[in-house]
Amino acid sequence: MEDISRNRVRLEDVAAAAGVSLSTASKAMHNKGRMSETTRKHILDTAQRLNYTPNKLAQSLANGFSSTIGLITSDLQGRFSTPILIGAEKELRTRSISVLLANALGDEALEREQVAKLLTLKVDGLLIVHSETNPRPSLGKEWGVPVVYAYGPSINADDCSVTCDNVEAGRLAVNHLISCGRRNIAIIGGDETYTAATDRLKGSLEAFLEFGLEPAGPIRFGQWDENWGRAATRLLMDQGVQFDAVVCQSDQLARGCIDALKQEGLRIPDDVAVIGHDNWDVLTSSSRPSLTSIDNETELIGRRAARYLMDTIDGNPHHGVDYVPCRLIQRESTLPLD
Repeated sequence: MEDISRNRVRLEDVAAAAGVSLSTASKAMHNKGRMSETTRKHILDTAQRLNYTPNKLAQSLANGFSSTIGLITSDLQGRFSTPILIGAEKELRTRSISVLLANALGDEALEREQVAKLLTLKVDGLLIVHSETNPRPSLGKEWGVPVVYAYGPSINADDCSVTCDNVEAGRLAVNHLISCGRRNIAIIGGDETYTAATDRLKGSLEAFLEFGLEPAGPIRFGQWDENWGRAATRLLMDQGVQFDAVVCQSDQLARGCIDALKQEGLRIPDDVAVIGHDNWDVLTSSSRPSLTSIDNETELIGRRAARYLMDTIDGNPHHGVDYVPCRLIQRESTLPLD
C-alpha cells in the first residue's frame, strides 16, 4: 500500500515552487508580515495549485492555541444538558474547534479533577454545563484559561454565565393564558428549592399584578412529577377553587394535571386550559390534547455560551449572567375561548 504521507505537500514545497523563502510563504499563509499583494497572491495561488493543506497542529503550536476546548457536564443523560451540548458543538464546529467532553456526575470534587485533566491536554478554555438553573459555586480564576458557565450560572458576578430567563417564562405563561380569555388561573409549583420554581412564580405574579388579577386558589410546591400534578389539581377541585386555566411549572406536572381534570369529566382546553414548562417533546407530543409549553431554548444557551467562551479566548471577555429569553410553543391545550 502506498504511503500517502510521502505525497503530502509541505509548506517548504509551496515556498520552493513560488520562489520565495519559507518565512515569506508562512507569512503569506497566515496573512501576516509586509509584502506586496502581488507576492501574497502568487504564494496563495501556488499553494492552491499544489493542494497544500496547512498542518493544524503546527499552526496551533505557532499561535499558542490548541483549537480545543474542554466541556464538563454534570449529567450526560439530562434532557436539559444534552441540547446545550449540541448547541455548543454546533457553534464550535463553525470555528473548527474540537470539544473534549467530561462528565462530573454532579460531584464538585470530581468536577475539579476533570478540569485538571482537561488542562493537561492543553485546552484553550472550559465550558461548564450544569444540570439545573440553580446558581453554583465558581471554579475561580486559578486555572489559567477562560471559563464560561451554562444553565447553572456562577455565583461570582465577574464570571460569564448563560442561562434561561425563568422569570420571563413565568410571566409569558400567564400572559398567554390571559390572551386566550382566561381570568381564573391557578398555579401548580415544582420543588421550591429550585430557582426555576421560585423565578417562574415571580414572573407569573408580576403578570397577575399587571392585569390586576390574583392566582386562583393557593400556590403549592411539590415534586417535579405527574403524581404531584395530579394531587395538586385534586386539591384545587376538592377545595372548590374556581379556575379556568392552570400554569404548571413543568410538563410532568401538566400531564398529571390533565389526567386529574379528565377524571372529573372536564375538557381541555374548553373547560380548563393547561400550560407546562420545559417543552419536553416526550410529554408535549404524547399528551392528549397536545401540551402548550415554554421552551427553555437550551440549544441556544449552548451556542451562546460557546460563543462567549471563544470571545474570551480571543481577548474579549464577557461578565455577569446573560438570560436567554424562553419561547412559548402553543399547542391544543390552550386554544382561545370562542
